[in-house]
Amino acid sequence: MDTSFYLDKFQKAADRLDKKLLGEKEVEAAVVMYGEDCVVLKLFKRLWTNQFQNPLTSESRIFFSAWISDSTLEEQKILYNIHALKLRQLKGYSIQSRKFADIFRDSFKDFEHKWENVNVKLGPQTLMEGWLKTDSENFQDEILKLGNRFLEIEYLVDNTLARFK
Repeated sequence: MDTSFYLDKFQKAADRLDKKLLGEKEVEAAVVMYGEDCVVLKLFKRLWTNQFQNPLTSESRIFFSAWISDSTLEEQKILYNIHALKLRQLKGYSIQSRKFADIFRDSFKDFEHKWENVNVKLGPQTLMEGWLKTDSENFQDEILKLGNRFLEIEYLVDNTLARFK
């Protein structure tokens, strides 16, 4: 995989996200490498991790990601998910991971139809995950579409967290 090519394309997709909306929602975007062959767009809030910890690397955090790798490129797929990692360690909350996942998934039901090939029958650390078919010409638009789709539902995470304050 030509990682610099895909990092550039992912960054261009991230740059096309509505800056005003990101600011209003306090959502940040980052394009990063995961491992040696995986390019990822991550959307997150600093509030979804412990204060003074990096929201991209903290053990306890919540984030949305869309990514490609060598294997997904072969299959012409973009993968996506929402992770909720080690929420018991999130300060200011008393969270049971399974209960958090169940509440989030229950509120997500109204939006499932908007997410291609989505699966919510997972462990508590992956709130939802899925994939969509793409081709080399349209994948940048698909990344943008996934990011925008997440921005429509990010408040579900906030609402779920509020129940554990």
